[in-house]
Amino acid sequence: MLPFSENPPDSDMIRLVDVHLKLESAAGPVNILRGIDLTVAPGERVAIIGPSGSGKSTLLMVIGGLERPTSGQVLVGGEDLAQLDEDRLARFRRGTVGIVFQSFHLIATMSALENVAVPLELAGHADAFTRAAEELERVGLAARTEHYPGQLSGGEQQRVALARAFAIRPRLLLADEPTGNLDGETGRAVSALMFDLAQRYKTTLLLVTHEADLADCCGRVLQIQDGRIFADRPAGLRGAAALA
Repeated sequence: MLPFSENPPDSDMIRLVDVHLKLESAAGPVNILRGIDLTVAPGERVAIIGPSGSGKSTLLMVIGGLERPTSGQVLVGGEDLAQLDEDRLARFRRGTVGIVFQSFHLIATMSALENVAVPLELAGHADAFTRAAEELERVGLAARTEHYPGQLSGGEQQRVALARAFAIRPRLLLADEPTGNLDGETGRAVSALMFDLAQRYKTTLLLVTHEADLADCCGRVLQIQDGRIFADRPAGLRGAAALA
């Protein structure tokens, strides 16, 4: 796997070809994704919008290798994810993909510093705690490194989550409603930080959101409806494609 700086300039960061995902339920099979074709260039910022249940979060999970599609091709950073077994897929995620969730997903029994150090330790960095402290300072939490998640505000917890996601210098960041549990002012501050870090590290960003203003901070907006891409447009041109 090439580091981001060596990624060929004309290659795609993400390429999906006719991706379907069908899951079984008590009521029978459910089609979650219905033929997704998508190309995202390195460094792009792409917002994904649409009603609840339309497949937005599932699409992120497929791109991140956390869910395998029923059919179709998923290439991320030049890797065909279907060709990777679970161990290689875990290594791929560890070195390439950062993920930020709405509910933070911090480890409650670990300090902020330990939470950020975890992916660095898994990646074999001997200086994991030094780098983790630097990342926390970068997100404005130098004074909170020894605090546990329960001692931090929602905004602070999401800053820790951002520091953890960016600590590995990911080529791709998947953000699933990162401001959904935050008040307006805190959400705007966290969003600005996320975009700043993505710019600093030249990270491709895929952002699921219900917030129109946040979607329009991206260069491109995809609208998902019934498991399909209903619209693909430049940001700032909402037109009839209303946010859910």
